[in-house]
Amino acid sequence: MPNSMTTSISTYLTQLERLERWDGEIPIYKFLNVTEGLEANRYYFNQSEWLENYFQACHRDTSFIECWQTAISGSLYDKVVVDIGCGPGNVYAALKPSCGTPKTLIGVDIALSALKMAQDIGYLPVLADAQNIPLMSGFADLVIVNACLHHCDDMTAVLSEAARLVRPGGLLLTDHDPQYSAWRYQGLGLWLWNIRLPLYRLIKRGGHASAEEQHWSILSEIHHRPHDGVTPELFYTTLEPMGFDVKLYRHNHTAGKSTLKGNPGRAMLKCRVAQLLSGIDPDLPESALSLMCIARKH
Repeated sequence: MPNSMTTSISTYLTQLERLERWDGEIPIYKFLNVTEGLEANRYYFNQSEWLENYFQACHRDTSFIECWQTAISGSLYDKVVVDIGCGPGNVYAALKPSCGTPKTLIGVDIALSALKMAQDIGYLPVLADAQNIPLMSGFADLVIVNACLHHCDDMTAVLSEAARLVRPGGLLLTDHDPQYSAWRYQGLGLWLWNIRLPLYRLIKRGGHASAEEQHWSILSEIHHRPHDGVTPELFYTTLEPMGFDVKLYRHNHTAGKSTLKGNPGRAMLKCRVAQLLSGIDPDLPESALSLMCIARKH
């Protein structure tokens, strides 16, 4: 029998014909389409050692916290929040000390190990594909899609599903997906991008500490490759017809809250060099590494 926590998540669940089982308090949904990319993400984020490294290293820095705290007006208190592609819970772990505790915090992911870590810090987990989310429409005050779109085969489908969950007056916040125009590496710039991999293994950089970890990490980042990524058109054409006011912010992960005032910050030296060698001006807004979207539902 579900306990009080699963009863709470049950009030939001749909598509019960696809609900395969419960793993303790976590509903497990059947995937409609299992792809190489989905399998890579599921495998990578189910490895406990790699998962712990990801949790400690990613999206926990001061610049991230400042920017996101400003974007959500400083508080999660008494809000219904859905974190899509939540992983082990990096976003809430980073924001909780300064932004408080939501009324309800739901995490959607495809990796059970990641969801169990997220559950330990306060999430109500749902194991399901972000391209077909089994949650009711129009109930969330805040929907988070952080560093998730580029891990999914169909970025438009994920963005549409995320938007579907937002209530009128609610907020959709996406971030840390590579901006297509910044990653058009070619020639020597592309060569430099490719030779980083053995160097990363040598210094045991997070996500690249072994050949196996690096292999699965790269496979999981389906749209984080040269000549791929998100575009302004993706957000405008998907979200505006669904009734959202869309604001986009290009940034290099370094500007903190000033990102929301149009300051993209400055990219890492290795990225600036790769861009210069590819004929890309690293100081243009279109050359900022990531594209953040803050969309308010009418």
